[in-house]
Amino acid sequence: MMTRPTLQRRLFAEALGTALLLAVVIGSGIMGERLAAGNEAVALLANTLATGAGLMVLITVFGPISGAHFNPAATLVFTLRREMPVTEALAYAVVQVCGGLVGAFAAHLMFGLPVLQVSAHLRDGPALAFSEALATFGLIATILGCLRLRPEMTAVCVGLYIAAAYWFTASTSFANPAVTIARSLSNTFAGIAPSSAPAFIGAQIVGALVAWAVMGWLAKEENPA
Repeated sequence: MMTRPTLQRRLFAEALGTALLLAVVIGSGIMGERLAAGNEAVALLANTLATGAGLMVLITVFGPISGAHFNPAATLVFTLRREMPVTEALAYAVVQVCGGLVGAFAAHLMFGLPVLQVSAHLRDGPALAFSEALATFGLIATILGCLRLRPEMTAVCVGLYIAAAYWFTASTSFANPAVTIARSLSNTFAGIAPSSAPAFIGAQIVGALVAWAVMGWLAKEENPA
C-alpha cells in the first residue's frame, strides 16, 4: 500500500503545479497575442487550448501527490468537506499563491519581458463578477461530481470545463484566487488590473461555496422510509 506523501512534499507539489499552471496561462497568452496579429479571438483560442491541455497534464501528474488543487477556492471546499485540516489548508493556499507568482515571473522571463509588472487590464462590472461566480461554481461542481462518480476522469473533465468556460463566460473564467493574484502582476494578454482582482476573488469564493452546498445536497442519500 502506498503511503501518503509528507506535507512538505504535498506543499511543494502544490507550489510547483500552480507555478507551471500560471506559466502555461500567461505564456500561452503572450505567444498567442504575438502570433495572432491583432486578432483577439485567435489569441484567446491559443490561450484556451494551452490552458485546458496543461491542466489535464498537471492534474494527472500532481493529483496523486497533493490532490492537485492549485486553487485556494478548491482547497476551501475540501476543508469544508472535512477532508483536510484548516492549518494544512492555509499552508496550501499560501504556496498556491506563491507558486502562481513564480509561474507568472517565469513566463515573463521566457518572453524577455520585465519580471515585475502590474497589469493595466481592467475587468470591472457586475457582469464579470457574476461570470466568475458561475465559472467557479461550474469548476467546483465538476471536481466534486467527478470525484464522486468518475474520479479517473477528473483531469480530463476539469481541463475541458476550463477550456469551455474561457468562451462561455464574459470574464474568460479565472475561477481561481491564486491565478487572479498572479495575473494581476502580469501586464500581458492574460492580465487583470489589481483594482479588478478583489471583485473576482470574492465572486470566486461565493461560487465555490454555492457549489459545495449544491453538490453536497445532490449527493445526499435519502433515508429509507
